[in-house]
Amino acid sequence: MAGFAATAFGIAPLVGDPSDLPQHLVSETVQPANIDTQLELLAEHELSLYRSDLTRRSDTADSLLRRLNADDAEFAQFLRRDPTARKLLDGRPGKMVQLRTGSQGRVEELIARYPTDSGQQFNTRFTRLVVSRSGGMLHARAETAALESQVRLGSGTVNSSLFAATDSAHIPDAIASQMVEMFSTEIDFHRELRKGDSFTVLYESLTADGEPITWANGGEMTGRVLAAEFVNNGRAHSAVWFADPSFGGKGAYFGLDGQSKRHAFLGSPLAFSRVTSSFGMRMHPIMQTWRQHQGVDYGAPSGTPVRSVGEGFVELAGWQNGYGNVVQIKHSNDRMTIYAHLSRIDVKKGQRIDQGVQLGAVGATGWATGPHLHFEFKVKGQQQNPLAMAQASEALVISPAAKAQFTRFAEQTRSQLQVAASMAGRTSFSE
Repeated sequence: MAGFAATAFGIAPLVGDPSDLPQHLVSETVQPANIDTQLELLAEHELSLYRSDLTRRSDTADSLLRRLNADDAEFAQFLRRDPTARKLLDGRPGKMVQLRTGSQGRVEELIARYPTDSGQQFNTRFTRLVVSRSGGMLHARAETAALESQVRLGSGTVNSSLFAATDSAHIPDAIASQMVEMFSTEIDFHRELRKGDSFTVLYESLTADGEPITWANGGEMTGRVLAAEFVNNGRAHSAVWFADPSFGGKGAYFGLDGQSKRHAFLGSPLAFSRVTSSFGMRMHPIMQTWRQHQGVDYGAPSGTPVRSVGEGFVELAGWQNGYGNVVQIKHSNDRMTIYAHLSRIDVKKGQRIDQGVQLGAVGATGWATGPHLHFEFKVKGQQQNPLAMAQASEALVISPAAKAQFTRFAEQTRSQLQVAASMAGRTSFSE
């Protein structure tokens, strides 16, 4: 939108004054068709009605069709009995359903679209379930297709909290969380956020056949942040997603000066958390004796997503004594991270994962007095302070061959952010 606005501004002044153009008056008598003829033609035309809704956890085939104002017992029975059609109500709720019926309420076609579970941080495909009537018979098929990406612009100002500001700007929570991650090495969002701080973000919105698609919780399905600027306490921080061929086809966030925003390890396995027990000596909550705490405990409600702080392979995903449900990730250079007391596990042993992939959820399994995450970082089998290891981990560096390309890309991004900031009512931009 910003690009179109700038283009229109540059071209419009070249067009002549419309009042100087020649004008011609054309008069013609139009004779409408006989009203009876129109009604006869309309009666011959079969009307189709379209309705949309989301599936609910409590839905049955009958309740879903009733909510969509469809009266078709045969179709409901097919949804209950056909193995493919039953996928509509199996699994997660929140599937987007479009229904086409005739004028008598008989269902002609039902199409459901929902995310395909890929196990990756960003989905790239969706499932399309089609139940249709052909030759007097009902048929069902399920297929996967590629999600389409649309670039969106969002901006806002912080008055109370970051998420209140992003909600007011209609920016999905997943995008807000990515912004926090992008700038977490420069801004402490727990302590340094100020009233009046502002942000501008360019991000991907994902659609299925041109239609918006949502997660089970109703949240909009999005891709990654492409570029963002966050002004904190008067200082602007900018970042852009850039894929260097030397990264093995992957990308990362960089400042417009080319400095990496990403280290090999994230600072925390939780997007938002508080440290309840640091690395070092402490009074053990169960043993009631002073012991060396070999990790960091994060307080968070049960069910809070837990993510991998770095890429690697799942070495263990299961139950282990006092750890309860635990996941161990093996990283490069003899490094390992451990995530314990999980309420559930979302990965399998041997699975390769990227940084930021969800491993499970916070819980209180094993030796735990309440919901929290126990996190450990090992180097060659020895526990290390996770916070120190994250800060000291290696950062990505743009290869010499790609520096010229990045410089051009960064300048284009700077211009986009400047235009976006001006559209949001902000007049300054700095690095």
